[in-house]
Amino acid sequence: QVQLVESGGGSAQPGGSLRLSCAFSGSIFSIYAMGWYRQAPGERELVATITSGGSTNYADSVKGRFAISRDNTKSTVYLQMNSLKPDDTAVYYCNAAREIYPEYTYWGQGTQVTVSS
Repeated sequence: QVQLVESGGGSAQPGGSLRLSCAFSGSIFSIYAMGWYRQAPGERELVATITSGGSTNYADSVKGRFAISRDNTKSTVYLQMNSLKPDDTAVYYCNAAREIYPEYTYWGQGTQVTVSS
């Protein structure tokens, strides 16, 4: 059973930085695309994804400020968040999507990010 454990959330001032980590266990990390999503009051939205091959995709609202990366040797995915804005305040969730059949998807428990002065 895949488990995802997020860490690194907390509080930051506008313009500051935070780095989220998501530790993956229970399966072969390298066959999963990984992603970060966030949820403020309202729907959960995509922040960034990275495929097993390293291709990345970002929401327009975070392009140029956030960077997703993965370390297959540590089975960990990261989200470096720079130039934080109050609108980035949300619970951030790690997602793992298996890229080969069967295409299961897993979610972490979420970590709170609060940006305020």
